[in-house]
Amino acid sequence: MTDGLPLPRRYAAIGALSCGTALIIIDGAIATVALPTIARDLHVDSASVVSVVTVYQLILVMMLLPFAGLGDRIGLKRLYQYGQLTFTVATLLCFFAKSLPFLLIVRAAQAIGAAAALSVSSALIRSTYPTKHLGRGLGINSVFVSSSAAAAPAIGGLVLGIAPWPWVFASAVPFAIASLFLGRSLPDPKPREEPFDLLGAVMCAAMFGLVIGGLESGVHGDSPVISGAIVVVGVMVGVYFVRRECHEPKPILPVDLLAQPVLALSTIGAYTAFIASMTLLLSTPFRLEHAYGFSPAEVGAVIVPWPLTNMIVAPLAGWLSDRVPAGLLGGIGMTISIAALLLIAYLPADPSWFDIAWRMALCGSGFGTFLPPNARLIIGSAPMHRATAAGGLVSTVRLVGQTTGATLVAALLALNLGAGTVPPLVAAGLALVAGLCSLARLRPSIRNPRPEETQDVQPASQVR
Repeated sequence: MTDGLPLPRRYAAIGALSCGTALIIIDGAIATVALPTIARDLHVDSASVVSVVTVYQLILVMMLLPFAGLGDRIGLKRLYQYGQLTFTVATLLCFFAKSLPFLLIVRAAQAIGAAAALSVSSALIRSTYPTKHLGRGLGINSVFVSSSAAAAPAIGGLVLGIAPWPWVFASAVPFAIASLFLGRSLPDPKPREEPFDLLGAVMCAAMFGLVIGGLESGVHGDSPVISGAIVVVGVMVGVYFVRRECHEPKPILPVDLLAQPVLALSTIGAYTAFIASMTLLLSTPFRLEHAYGFSPAEVGAVIVPWPLTNMIVAPLAGWLSDRVPAGLLGGIGMTISIAALLLIAYLPADPSWFDIAWRMALCGSGFGTFLPPNARLIIGSAPMHRATAAGGLVSTVRLVGQTTGATLVAALLALNLGAGTVPPLVAAGLALVAGLCSLARLRPSIRNPRPEETQDVQPASQVR
């Protein structure tokens, strides 16, 4: 079997994946900038218009793993391009949105298209790059994720200054056109003739939808009892779903992969790391504005060093993960992040821009050192025929972690604890858990488990 795509086809495939990543990240994050304008034009209140963001996030989390299971059946390349096309068509429909319900339907369609593409993107990266360069490929992809997320507010503000709000969503369409054009060069593994577990897919979506939707409702809603009941129902569905998946040969939720200690530790570490980063990034603007009197523009300038540093460190960490054990890189990254988070928690009484900016840069470099090697270990340790499931797991963990972090910040704000030292201290505790999970993977018994425990999972020592 060929290890990666030959040159120059590999470069075209990298371009397609990079443009696709930029499209989805920018159009997913850019809506936040336009919310006040949308609320005014559609004559809805601020609380209601926030659903433009939450609906997108919720549908995305619900559909990632089901689409990952479907990708192996219909073909990774086909599902990726169908997802891009669905996303693009839904984006253009924003021009016809004259009411909030219609816009929410369009955003749900965008999320379905984004989930289809994201669910198989990691598996396509694995098939595009040679195994020895997999970490480098994931590092490059993480650069596009972080740079697109950093550019989204600036692009949105620029577009709103010269055009109506629907053009904000359309601003990423050139990336879609480029991705679809270059997508002819994507790897196209042969689909497997296997039945699709429709009931498992529905239960997976229901589990995430009920639990996350219930938690969001508990923070923002008026009825804690109803919100709690929704979460309980979601947990009950999840318990039955996980038990059912344990007996499936190709489960929608990859419990077969999570049964391996190295992959379970990597998943827990990624989840806690994403909660930690989101907790800090969302709480920092409130602290800087309320406690130190920073303007919104100054807050943005202070946070920018995080993604900028990440853009530099992430590909370097990905390159190193092809040569250095991911557990060691992750431990170093989280040690840096913990130190930075403690420094952020205990800022000077009257901090300057530089006082905060270098701390944010240090923190961003720590997470940039941890995340690409961690993702490489999850994707590279899975057998090739389970690469799509592993990639879907990576994307799902990222989104669920970020959503959990947002919910945590909302809860802290509701308790009047979200604009002080508590969020960075909580983030430091979560980063400690991620670091311990990473260092635990250095144990020989975890890196090189007994053959009867691994079945066909690739030994972690072979993928660093």
